[in-house]
Amino acid sequence: MPLESPPATVAERTTKLNRRFRHHSAVSVVEHALSDPLVGHTALVSSFGAESVVLLHMVSILDRTTPVLFIDTGMHFPETLVYQRELCEQLRLADVRTIHPDREQTFLRDPDGILHLFDPDACCRLRKTEPLQAALQPFDAWITGRKRYQGGTRLELEHFECENGLRIKINPLAYWNQQNVQDYIDSNGLPRHPLATRGYPSIGCLPCTDAVGLEEGVRAGRWRGQTKTECGIHFVNAPGLSGGQP
Repeated sequence: MPLESPPATVAERTTKLNRRFRHHSAVSVVEHALSDPLVGHTALVSSFGAESVVLLHMVSILDRTTPVLFIDTGMHFPETLVYQRELCEQLRLADVRTIHPDREQTFLRDPDGILHLFDPDACCRLRKTEPLQAALQPFDAWITGRKRYQGGTRLELEHFECENGLRIKINPLAYWNQQNVQDYIDSNGLPRHPLATRGYPSIGCLPCTDAVGLEEGVRAGRWRGQTKTECGIHFVNAPGLSGGQP
């Protein structure tokens, strides 16, 4: 009997992966993301934020040589940078790649480091979206920590997404809730981000992240008072990218 031909496009592969792994556990999704030929060469993109330790721990168990991409925007909380170094050492992650914004572009577009005050979308493009898109060029897929319970554009996440026909985006925790995350961290004795216990359930850059109240959503402290809800790395055609549309 002849072997089945692999789907030709990213969209076809994504559809097949979702059919196959829709009811699998998060660990199973990560495991297949790192080994399934339908997925290809995969990296984990991590902010080393409040819930990042879950996927970092899974990767450290399944394959600690998995490339881990961390975008150092130059505006992180000091606590995030300390946590990032300590967590990499504790989990013995073997291929952590720190991605920086282009120095020349930063000098040209944000010489005083205040771009976030009057155009936060442009700041995110410069410091997050463009560096990440460049770093992802060698990869067929990348793993994210997005979850449906975070709301907004994440409400209908699947385990696998087609990213504009370019590559596959993998969301192993798509169906987890906040309690699932906390239970995993507790049961595995994992260290928490120091800001997570100080009212920061979602942690981005220091100038654009506030603590949240008990009755607020988990991402209410991100770009508080603005219509902006995402940094842009999850939108391939983010404004300002080559050929992109809002």
